[in-house]
Amino acid sequence: MATTRLMPLHSGKGRTVAEALGRVTDYVENPEKTNGGDLVTAYQCNPSIADQEFLFSKRQYAAITGRERKENDVIAYHLRQSFKPGEITPELANKIGYDLAMSLTKGKHAFIVCTHIDKHHIHSHIVFNSTAIDCTRKFRNFWRSSFVIRKISDMLCLENGLSVIAEPKPSRGSYSTWLGEDKPPTVRGQLEQMIDTALGQGCKDFDSFLAAMKTAGAEVKRGKHLAFKIPHGKRFVRCDSLGADYSEAAIMERISGKRIVAPRAKAAARSKPNLLIDIQAKMQQANSPGFERWAKIFNLKEMAKTVIYLQEKGLTDFGELEKACDAAAQ
Repeated sequence: MATTRLMPLHSGKGRTVAEALGRVTDYVENPEKTNGGDLVTAYQCNPSIADQEFLFSKRQYAAITGRERKENDVIAYHLRQSFKPGEITPELANKIGYDLAMSLTKGKHAFIVCTHIDKHHIHSHIVFNSTAIDCTRKFRNFWRSSFVIRKISDMLCLENGLSVIAEPKPSRGSYSTWLGEDKPPTVRGQLEQMIDTALGQGCKDFDSFLAAMKTAGAEVKRGKHLAFKIPHGKRFVRCDSLGADYSEAAIMERISGKRIVAPRAKAAARSKPNLLIDIQAKMQQANSPGFERWAKIFNLKEMAKTVIYLQEKGLTDFGELEKACDAAAQ
């Protein structure tokens, strides 16, 4: 199960083509993110000098075609492919990324695939040259290319026994929603949790609250605005930029008991059963044995969740289930 995003790379204002290429390749090939470079593969280029080889091909393109580069020309394409935590190994993610790049470029453009393992989820960065290997043409981004890339990615996931998102929503925030409870908390969310924990320790006054925050590892900045920096955080976060219950005045009210904040409700440990997939209808659209296999397994899992839910609620008798449904409808 993976999400993909294609990003055209331009030189940008104040940067040369060489600087732009060098910056993106240095980032994706970072040995601290790619297990010392073991998770870097390439096609028709040397990963250590890929930016220079890309640049040389563009000079060859200009010499062969006589066309000069324009300011808004795309110099490379950066494709990011992210996988659900716990579902894939770094090696398999790199292989799928390589196969995705090969299928998309049809082997006509050089590329590098760098799989990062420094985040909560494994993800691969694919950078391919906009100039073809023979230096006579360029890759042109086409209408609905993101849709085509997702289809290729889904097929590769199915072929490797991974699940896919049956009905993805066209939203930039869909990946966070897709992660669900596995999604790591944001910096602001972590700071709010630290404040809640410190206040829950029975602070008598504001100074004891600040002492509790320091004990928890947060750095404190007092001035016109109260701000904290969480452990391993990059910058201070002002309290008045958080929720209404986390400003300096609100914290003082919470200490004095004038403001009561209810504890955050935790999500249920077991996910709710989803509606079953109509395999026959979907097969007419996808025509994929891999999708059919995945859909059958998905339906079996959802049926099992439904049975467990009915057993927990004592609704194994159909008559009792009908009464419960009628009562809920009322």
